[in-house]
Amino acid sequence: MKTEVVKVENPKSYNLIFGQSHFIKTVEDLHEAMMNAVPGIKFGLAFCEASGERILRTSGTSEELKALAAENAMKIGAGHTFIIFGKRVSDKRT
Repeated sequence: MKTEVVKVENPKSYNLIFGQSHFIKTVEDLHEAMMNAVPGIKFGLAFCEASGERILRTSGTSEELKALAAENAMKIGAGHTFIIFGKRVSDKRT
């Protein structure tokens, strides 16, 4: 087994969640959890599937944060993992 360190790019120090899941509805469930946890949250998430076409699925309320999550998820490239970047609406980082 080869272990590799991958640097997560987070240039504006957004809140970050990195995790693992094996359920087909992961993206929908995470999206719903984020929306219910923090009204008005701005976030982007990316989930790497591990089988079939190995699709990268994204969701969120911010195109910038979705793109950041997708970029980092592709670099990590590990199936069944997800990454979420988030900020509150009042957060002035753009």
